[in-house]
Amino acid sequence: MSVFFLILSLLLISLSLLPFFNNQHWVFRVPEFIKIQLLLFQVIASVGIFIFTQKSIWVWLIALVQIGLITYHAYLLSRFTKFYKSHNQGATGLTALKVISTNIYQFNQEFGRFKDFIRKENPDIFVTIESNKDWEVALREIEADYPYTEKITLENTYGMHLYAKIPFQKVTTHYFVSEDLPSIEAHFKTKDGEGFVLFCVHPPPPSPTEEDTSKERDGDLLCIAKRVKEINKPTLVVGDFNTVAWSKIADLFRKNSGLIDGRIGRGILASYHAKYWFFRAPLDLVFHSPTIFLKELSVLEHIGSDHFPICCVFSIDSSNHSQKGEVETLEKEEGKETKELIDEGKKEESDNRTE
Repeated sequence: MSVFFLILSLLLISLSLLPFFNNQHWVFRVPEFIKIQLLLFQVIASVGIFIFTQKSIWVWLIALVQIGLITYHAYLLSRFTKFYKSHNQGATGLTALKVISTNIYQFNQEFGRFKDFIRKENPDIFVTIESNKDWEVALREIEADYPYTEKITLENTYGMHLYAKIPFQKVTTHYFVSEDLPSIEAHFKTKDGEGFVLFCVHPPPPSPTEEDTSKERDGDLLCIAKRVKEINKPTLVVGDFNTVAWSKIADLFRKNSGLIDGRIGRGILASYHAKYWFFRAPLDLVFHSPTIFLKELSVLEHIGSDHFPICCVFSIDSSNHSQKGEVETLEKEEGKETKELIDEGKKEESDNRTE
């Protein structure tokens, strides 16, 4: 039993330390996704060491490192709990809009279930990620309620469709790092006359079954962050980021864009994997400008996909700057790193995505 807990501790320590290396290979990036699970197992392993192992200087050293990592992970995750203070109240009486983002999983055939879900939730805007031709055809019948659309129909699991009840002022599809990795930039205006931009994103994940590195993901997200900063309008960014809220790339995205992570002070809100609860992580993220106030951010019901839908209800109050203090600034070295990551992302060529 003592050998088991020592080996488990060494494995957990190794997985915890891998993300500290600036290596974009999936081996170093995937452990970022499982911080919650690592924290749980580290607590179990630490208790096991103290109860079952014979103490020596090496055992004490392993235990000390383990406790240090437990403290670090607990601190990292604490921002995404309701105990963490977050400004989230805008002025009352403003128009509230409801946006739903969901990775529907391209091979999910439960079209009717999703359409019933949309009718029930009745969002003002919704985006489907991984939607292909089959999904485009299946959703045509609800276009009477959502007449404003932007459709990028792909068969490589990176299709994306945007449906809105309110008209676009302008809509653009971007391909920042690759011609088969789209993101949508849609400009709207509320009934109160407040203009805002909705960005829909879905970069590829680093994983043993998809991309070997995070180069395209990192480059794509940072290009979007730069574009958000350039637009300089109230902006909401939603989608399957294929990273977690506490990752290094999420930090760089937040600082480059000048946006706020909507999960701070609201909870982990894990959206993936819908079928395996123990492996869940928050991959579907929401970031917003300081003048956008989230009245609600929630994970919705299972719709047959491997992701749960994410819903946010928000209003815009340009005169309210109470959230300004939550915006983090970009350090000089981080600016240099951002440029390098964007350049690497644009140079990367994938042979994993096929139509």
